[in-house]
Amino acid sequence: MESYKTKGTCSRQIDFEIENNKVKSVRFVNGCDGNLKGISSLVEGMDIDWVIERLQNIQCGMKGTSCPDQLSKALKEYKTNQA
Repeated sequence: MESYKTKGTCSRQIDFEIENNKVKSVRFVNGCDGNLKGISSLVEGMDIDWVIERLQNIQCGMKGTSCPDQLSKALKEYKTNQA
């Protein structure tokens, strides 16, 4: 299980598992519970690169980021650390 401390969002942390370059599970700590469970459910089983491409740069209001954007950042960091 990997953990990523979010920045600039209502959620504080994202816990996730990766298996064979696919998102196995995602859990957001705090934030908009129903929406974040929906995002988690949608990306589970998807290729990391596809998830990053789809979710990066999504904005939430004037925050400059969002929970989906933070997930893309978490996955990018994971990939960098695996290289």
